[in-house]
Amino acid sequence: MTGVHIVHVPYRASFIPDLLAGQVQVGFPTVGAVIEHIRTGKLRALAVTAATRVDVLPDIPALAEFVSGYEASGWIGIGAPRNTSAQIIETLNKAINAALTDPKMRARLADLGFAPLANSPAEFGNYIVQYTEKWGKVVRAANIKGE
Repeated sequence: MTGVHIVHVPYRASFIPDLLAGQVQVGFPTVGAVIEHIRTGKLRALAVTAATRVDVLPDIPALAEFVSGYEASGWIGIGAPRNTSAQIIETLNKAINAALTDPKMRARLADLGFAPLANSPAEFGNYIVQYTEKWGKVVRAANIKGE
């Protein structure tokens, strides 16, 4: 979106130790993976890639404040095999959504930079479809090929 050329260097494990040591100049880690390093001053956060600022780092701008329309958020979801019964899916969904409404759970997730979202299996499925379509367009526009 900006024309900036960045070389992607794949790592088999976390690149954060090399980022902390200065071997890597910039990275796009999850907030949860580096929040303590930011809090202690070992890393300097330049921006978050979420659409808006995140509660755990309110003074760090969202990249969208500089690059209109930019948003690259990671997410964590829970899935089950395709042939899992609807009753089991419903039971799991209710239990997970109940946990996500627990104030202690929400506070801990927020402290790690996560914004919990309780939704239905259908809503989650639709999100995955939209997410896949969004990044598919990026892959095609950048002519990215699998290695």
